[in-house]
Amino acid sequence: MLINGKPGDRIACSDRGLQYGDGLFETLAVVQGRPCLWQRHMARLSRGESVLGLPPSDKQLLQQEALSLCKGQDQAVLKIILTRGSGGRGYAKPNPCAPRRLLSLHPWPDYPQTWYTEGLRLGVCKTRIGRNSQLAGLKHLNRLEQVLARSECQDALLDECLMMDERERVICGSQSNLFMVRGDNLYTPDLVYSGVAGVVRELVIELAEQLSIPLRITDLDIQSLLDADALFVTNSVMGLCPVSALNERRYDVEKIALELRRRAQDACVAP
Repeated sequence: MLINGKPGDRIACSDRGLQYGDGLFETLAVVQGRPCLWQRHMARLSRGESVLGLPPSDKQLLQQEALSLCKGQDQAVLKIILTRGSGGRGYAKPNPCAPRRLLSLHPWPDYPQTWYTEGLRLGVCKTRIGRNSQLAGLKHLNRLEQVLARSECQDALLDECLMMDERERVICGSQSNLFMVRGDNLYTPDLVYSGVAGVVRELVIELAEQLSIPLRITDLDIQSLLDADALFVTNSVMGLCPVSALNERRYDVEKIALELRRRAQDACVAP
């Protein structure tokens, strides 16, 4: 682990990331010593810094530190955390602040190959995801909703669980973004009020345009998913995974455009 560029594994208890979740993070796939989709992750990090009023981090320095940490790694996961640092009184932020950056390397998850060939088994969480248009799309450090949702998923022995808002609109998975296939069209939930705007979600939206696949960003409910031809989920580590079932509803993974799947998986392991 690197803390402000130096090896270590301890930070001050007064750090606002610990005290209030005052910060941001990114999770990146590492392939052959290089973090994948780097520019997309940095673009989202910059958006988050702007919204939270954090000083812009030195992205070139971050990349240098990331490359030094990832050197020699065939396949791993890199986590970057930026906090506002220590200081301030209560919730009031320090001015100026001294942000703290933490980079850590983790083993590659042992995903079953059947996730990619047969698909994931999905359920629906009881845990609801809150609506906040100011924070929607950001990968901030407040992740209690996802922690509770992931616990539900594990208890039910499911691969992933879908999260709805209080209006029963489907927003995302506990650790993924969602896409629906109906006929020749793609749909993905609108994240204007909730959810994380994943970098692979962004990538799939761009690929759909390149492949002339009609795509709508819209509100979706559970019934619309049950009526769909196919579903798939995405995140920056697992890439694109088809869904085999939602509750008792079974799906045909072959309904997902093969070229879209191929291009998405190829792009997910690109620098």
